[in-house]
Amino acid sequence: MTGKASHRGLLLWLLLPGLLALGVSFIMPMLWLLRASFSTSAFGGPNGEWTLANYSTVIFDPFYWRVATNTLTYGLSVTFFAVLLSYPIALFLARTTSRWRGLLTALAIAPLLTSGVVRTYGWMVILGDRGVINGSLQALALTDAPIRLANNFLGATIAMIEILMPYAILAILSGLGRLNAQLEEAAAMLGANRLKVFWRIILPLSLPGVLTAALLVFVLAISGFVTPRLMGGGRVFVLGTEVFSEATVTLNWPLAAALALLLLIIFSSVIILYRRALRALGA
Repeated sequence: MTGKASHRGLLLWLLLPGLLALGVSFIMPMLWLLRASFSTSAFGGPNGEWTLANYSTVIFDPFYWRVATNTLTYGLSVTFFAVLLSYPIALFLARTTSRWRGLLTALAIAPLLTSGVVRTYGWMVILGDRGVINGSLQALALTDAPIRLANNFLGATIAMIEILMPYAILAILSGLGRLNAQLEEAAAMLGANRLKVFWRIILPLSLPGVLTAALLVFVLAISGFVTPRLMGGGRVFVLGTEVFSEATVTLNWPLAAALALLLLIIFSSVIILYRRALRALGA
């Protein structure tokens, strides 16, 4: 018993620095955010009175309902296409026996070495009215006027998909490590074609990695600010941009705190769904 008690005490001492850092960097700011969301003070200070007006605004104002709907639509669209486009790349990288495999993997995740702001500006150049795509279409006489590919929901979605694809590729690659080539060989010997092998063996075994990629991409997409702000041209309203606007433009910190907590609730709901999906796959 003495040995077990001393072992537990040692573990607690080892955990203490991490717990203190977590409390200072996360728990205390979240408690302040919670208090600010109920405050009447312009900057959410402790001197303000308690009120539910901020949450009443978030719940009953149709504008914020539209913002929440836009956020979910944006996140789901980015997640679906990012995972869909990343899966073949990850599967190829996991299966290839080429000597260039390391280089190809590095190239797949190389965009992470560039700032998301720089990549967003790059997409503004590509998708702009005078960008590469519109310039090429008009030069080939395929269009008479520029196609609106930027400063809208479509442009913000396209840019965010490319920005988050490296994260999806890495997550799916980790899930593909569960694949066993012998299972596929056995299925082929029993007469299964390639499509059936993929549908019955490869895809089910890689689903945990796919779910992890979807969770990661969705969370990063709905919490993004720079790409929706720049690529949306001020026309795309999501929770991330609205939190920034309320905190820095209108200086309504309590309302910004309430919107931030709404975003946190969405995060928590998605994580709960993710854990239940993993349990269902395990069962």
